Amino acid sequence: MNKDQALLKSYNLNGLELPNRVVMAPMTRSRATNSENIPSEELQGTYYEQRASAGLIISEGSQVSKQAVGYIHTPGIYNNDQVEAWKAVTKKVHDADGRIFMQLWHVGRMSHPDFHNGDFPLAPSAVNPESKSYTYNGFKDTVTPKAMSIEEVKQTVQDFKNAAKNAIDAGFDGVEIHSSNGYLFHQFFNATTNLREDEYGGSIENRAKILFEVIEAIKEVIPVNKVGLRLNPSMDGIFGMKMDEETIPTFDYIIKKLNDYNLAYLHLSEPFTDVSDIPYAETDIAKRYRPIYEGTIIINSGFDQEKGNKVLEEGNADLVAYGKPYISNPDLVERFAQNVPLTEWNPDTFYTQGKEGYLDYKKETA
Repeated sequence: MNKDQALLKSYNLNGLELPNRVVMAPMTRSRATNSENIPSEELQGTYYEQRASAGLIISEGSQVSKQAVGYIHTPGIYNNDQVEAWKAVTKKVHDADGRIFMQLWHVGRMSHPDFHNGDFPLAPSAVNPESKSYTYNGFKDTVTPKAMSIEEVKQTVQDFKNAAKNAIDAGFDGVEIHSSNGYLFHQFFNATTNLREDEYGGSIENRAKILFEVIEAIKEVIPVNKVGLRLNPSMDGIFGMKMDEETIPTFDYIIKKLNDYNLAYLHLSEPFTDVSDIPYAETDIAKRYRPIYEGTIIINSGFDQEKGNKVLEEGNADLVAYGKPYISNPDLVERFAQNVPLTEWNPDTFYTQGKEGYLDYKKETA
């Protein structure tokens, strides 16, 4: 392939110029190894700097509050020390001519009392995902969470608002709302995990309400064209999420309504598992939502170079996000341009601590 391939063409992301259409997907790496969930210039700064040739980097999910955490050693964006630490990270990326958004995260029920001084994690309803949580003492069974009060829902909206402002203050070019993959917002959307009978439950509109309240709140502190969000419409059988007849209509409603906002992008995932035997699932997310959503679409999950170019050429997405290939190929864009084979990643070091499997993958291109 040559540099004229679709993945390597520049793109205007609602005012932010991208040199190519290769996006580094958000990936939990568990390297904020301190009690305050603070990133470091040495680790996170170098990691993202190494990958700054991406058209856009989306950071690892960063919790918007202490209540939002659900994994060991994940960074936060809710206090001044975290903001100051992230400034060093974003400076290194920008000095390397990169662009970086922060993913804002609340895991909801996919947490454990170990992270909350013995208190139950918060969720839309008291429904146990019957999954595992990775704690400081290894994997533990998830528990039945506490159903959020109206006050706790409203506080969470404010937490996302404050985190978005903090991210921009820390030098990020924008933020991504992690409303996907079985975490808090996804739990609100899904009728099998949201059993509420108040203004945040019942109808499709009510189950989506918290997301639009968060967008409206964030709009008060940063330009909405600096806000993206992520959705995974056909996720099934992971983190206790189960599709039903209302799942795709719910995402249809959400995505149509997002056209009312001048967002940076909509980040969509193709199904993580085979859903072809589920009659009400959508097996081709990009094709379904390209005619519905009027703004920029990032598509991810399982794309290689050839498939990435194809989805762009067919017009079903504008940008393509790569996850695992970016772990072991910091120069992924250059490899695509020069047709250099990719280095295999080592899954044993995905969530370990320190530099091994994080900073020691070498660039193989000029």
